[in-house]
Amino acid sequence: MSRNIQKEIKELKKRLNVTIVAHYYQKDEVFEMADFSGDSLELAKVASKDPNPFLIFCGVGFMGQSVKILSPKKRVFMPKVACCAMARMIDVEYFDQNVKTLEENGITKDDFIPITYINSSAEVKARVGELGGSVCTSSNAKKIIEHTLKKGKKILFVPDHCLGENVARDMGLKSAIIGRDGDIKEADILCYNGFCSVHQLFSVEDIEFYRNRYPGILIATHPECKPDVCAASDFVGSTSQLIKFIKSLPEDQKVAVGTEFNMVNRLRDKNTFILSSTKPECPTMNETTLQDLFNTLKSIEEKSYKNEIEVDEDVIKWAKVALDRMMELSK
Repeated sequence: MSRNIQKEIKELKKRLNVTIVAHYYQKDEVFEMADFSGDSLELAKVASKDPNPFLIFCGVGFMGQSVKILSPKKRVFMPKVACCAMARMIDVEYFDQNVKTLEENGITKDDFIPITYINSSAEVKARVGELGGSVCTSSNAKKIIEHTLKKGKKILFVPDHCLGENVARDMGLKSAIIGRDGDIKEADILCYNGFCSVHQLFSVEDIEFYRNRYPGILIATHPECKPDVCAASDFVGSTSQLIKFIKSLPEDQKVAVGTEFNMVNRLRDKNTFILSSTKPECPTMNETTLQDLFNTLKSIEEKSYKNEIEVDEDVIKWAKVALDRMMELSK
């Protein structure tokens, strides 16, 4: 059955001039159908410049929105408009509540510049753009933060406090989580209290287990992991950086990786372990199926256009400002 539907998908996308892109966390069966695969930044760049009139993005909602923001005239579809759990932790109302909390503690809008992780809605990106801020990804967060700090202001970092704290530690800066931990008046990076539920699964105990069992093993983790896990790791990097690091290792070098299951599972055939006793599989990334992909292609063929991504023009205007700032700084 899967072979038949795969064949039909390939025929449809060729006949309809459709490009399919897939995030690394997608299921293998969907991942294998993609013309391009990558992390959030890679796919945003590739997809926004792709010449085909139709693009199908296999991922979660904010990713499809990002492509639409960067290329408003492109018709963008998603087989399943799944929502990233982290992105759902913040909306414009919560963003404004945190700004109010800062103001109540003597930190005005003139005292900080916001940066939003790309794992956020178009509306949050727009608010950040309006306030003079930028988007970042896990691969360029340090670079974006370094540039922003040159303006002599604090940074309001949303929504992932782990990424914000880990970058702060790496740069020798002070961080605080608004309404939870640390002194926001003393902190350089003010973190919103959001997180990735998948990357919260990894623990220092997991690291100790693997180091005791396999002396000499390396630990590589994603910066969405908890700060104590990243501090105990041998390498911390984004999805694309993890892939590059692990592929550079000698074949006999054992490595335990703290990130999403599907990506780790296809990295290397030998000596690569998942840093958890629990399967770290992103539930929303794994909602997309081959049938969903086929149905979306058929809807393009039939001109019923299922799951087309639309973003309000005013939201596009300001969200694009924030994304363009990131793109410029990522060159």
